[in-house]
Amino acid sequence: MPSYVNPPFDYVGNALGTSTDELKLVFTFYLSYPLAALLKRIPDKTPWQKNLFIVGVSLFYLVGFFDLWTGLLTIFFSAGGAYLIASRINSPYMPWIGFVYLMGHMSVSHIYRQNLDDANTVDITGAQMVMVMKLTAFCWNVQDGRLPDAELSEFQKEHAITTIPNLLDYAGYVLFFPALMAGPAFDYCDYNRYISTTMFTLPPGTDPSKAPPTRKQRKIPRSGTPAVIKMVYGTMWIFAFLKFSAWYNTAFLLSDIQMKYWFPRRVWNVYMLGFTTRMKYYGIWSLAEGSCILTGIGYNGLDPVTGRAKWDRLTNIKPLDIELAQNGRAYMGSWNINTNHWLRNYMYLRVTPKGKKPGFRATLATFVTSAFWHGFYPGYYLTFVLASFLQTTAKNGRRLIRPLFLTPDGKAPLPSKKYYDIFTFLLTQATFGFTVAPFVLLTFSDTMKVWARVYFFTLVGVAASFAFFSRSLPFRQQLIQRQTARADASSADASGIEKVAKEALEQDQDRRQTLFRTESDGDVRSAPTLGVAEDPEAEIAEIVAEVKMEIEERKRRGSLMEGFDMRAAVEQKLREFRKA
Repeated sequence: MPSYVNPPFDYVGNALGTSTDELKLVFTFYLSYPLAALLKRIPDKTPWQKNLFIVGVSLFYLVGFFDLWTGLLTIFFSAGGAYLIASRINSPYMPWIGFVYLMGHMSVSHIYRQNLDDANTVDITGAQMVMVMKLTAFCWNVQDGRLPDAELSEFQKEHAITTIPNLLDYAGYVLFFPALMAGPAFDYCDYNRYISTTMFTLPPGTDPSKAPPTRKQRKIPRSGTPAVIKMVYGTMWIFAFLKFSAWYNTAFLLSDIQMKYWFPRRVWNVYMLGFTTRMKYYGIWSLAEGSCILTGIGYNGLDPVTGRAKWDRLTNIKPLDIELAQNGRAYMGSWNINTNHWLRNYMYLRVTPKGKKPGFRATLATFVTSAFWHGFYPGYYLTFVLASFLQTTAKNGRRLIRPLFLTPDGKAPLPSKKYYDIFTFLLTQATFGFTVAPFVLLTFSDTMKVWARVYFFTLVGVAASFAFFSRSLPFRQQLIQRQTARADASSADASGIEKVAKEALEQDQDRRQTLFRTESDGDVRSAPTLGVAEDPEAEIAEIVAEVKMEIEERKRRGSLMEGFDMRAAVEQKLREFRKA
């Protein structure tokens, strides 16, 4: 069938300067909208018909559109293997067996695609990456369903699978066509509640008159308007990508003409390569999210303020938050959000023994998982490693410099804060433009060539920052002294400072750990973002050192010691660090 499908896409692709497969992929995202509308109109009382429709559309996409017979076989082996592992192996190690099986199988696909080395050809790898997230989560959810509630967190209770689904429900979950090729990923409990329509039951005590409008006694609320809005956004990003990719692409940055520009322009070109590439993902993920909204699975309850239906359950990208980010956490936390959730809930927290706090082992496991999940191109690892260092230096800067642009209590900005904000925005965008370039260039040699043409400015800046903020140099202590000199405390007593500080930190970590284990959405600031870790041990030492420095400074100036609230001082420093 593809031989009959391809000619119109060949013609349009040649006119637009894009490949046939890429154009067909985008077309399937648009085709999913009318198909999603049909899915929504299948009666709620016959979920098996919805499952059959979903499976049929996905088979049409894979075989009828892309001729991916081997891809279909890949999905069968991944999904079938995960189902057998989850249903047949009754062991605490079952989820890890499933994880190794799925990641190993996907690694084979990554290696095959890397050897093929054709970025313009659509294969099964993208769909398989989404499946790995869904199926590893499925294995964990089945395992949680076998445990008593007393051993589970609220998140685990909500997502636990107590009964293995039948093959038709499972196939519908695996092959959900609006999210088949590029995501977003979601857990089986979401699909089960969607297909059974229990997702749309009003919370107890809700006035029925405030329920979102539906059509013909069906439970799924109307979602045409938010879906169309997402489609419009996605279309705008796709057209922007087509326009800008003609100007900013890998061939342009690798060509000799790049060196004819002065240094700021070369930095701009590197930034625009990343921005242009992100446009493609903004477009694709917005289109996919819109079709998910149209089916109804994007429903996320009622807004407590407006009382209207929320459709952000499967939000995977926040473009403005990324492009206006002033720090690395805001930048990375708004990118591929569902992958962040998967890494947090099914790796970072799962490698941590019960009753313990996530530590270095959890961070390392999350980093390795994220890297392997993306594939084996050297560029991925260059980006992750550099981003990890960059995030550490950025945190040091925010902790030690940012407070100088706030009032002494840290609650209000000074007039000079706007200059700090402008500087950190430009710095974040420029350095992350440099950092994500390997993710686009992929190879080590191309990355070194592009980096060299901007004189490795981010690497130099990171190295300089580590030196400046080192405890062995006076610069860090001078910054701390300037901060403490601005504080307004009348007295201090240094006895027991470390004990009080550690107690406060342990209480805060307990609170944050509870937040980890009870919330499935939202920004949890200690979790690694796409595998990029933070440094909790250094944070503890930093807080203790700064409070000590504050006390010593008060003593040196001859301030009164009586009445100083040490715990309040520690908690204040802790709040400042959390803001950073």
